Amino acid sequence: MMFSKIFQTDNSNTTIIIRLMVGAVFISEGMQKFLFANKLGAGRFAKIGLPNPDFLGTFVGSFEIVCGTLVLIGLFTRLAAMPLLTIMLVAIATTKAQLLADNGFWSMLHDSRTDWSMLLGSIFLIIKGGGNWSLDKKIANQKWK
Repeated sequence: MMFSKIFQTDNSNTTIIIRLMVGAVFISEGMQKFLFANKLGAGRFAKIGLPNPDFLGTFVGSFEIVCGTLVLIGLFTRLAAMPLLTIMLVAIATTKAQLLADNGFWSMLHDSRTDWSMLLGSIFLIIKGGGNWSLDKKIANQKWK
């Protein structure tokens, strides 16, 4: 019965809009960590002082691609959104706090608008699930009628 809660979701048809936004952005960002590793992957992690930047670049990029894809198709949506939420919390703490200190509140808000959108989108998906047009919904309807 606990397994059925993983697939539970609301009946909203519009949740797909949030899934498309969150999933597409995370897939894109994850791929860029591999395509442009020096600037957006390991190199960026080294620049901000995170330990083991080569490992972290691969680890985070892989999670963004896999979890972003799961969110996009609406499979294990709640579970997939949890690591994405964690990634965004770490990103905001490690990069945007310094922007706040260096450039002020409004500049930090401007430079972090995507981060906040992905953070709030992930929270939304954890709360609501994948919505009516998701694989989660199809699985829940088939297994636990």
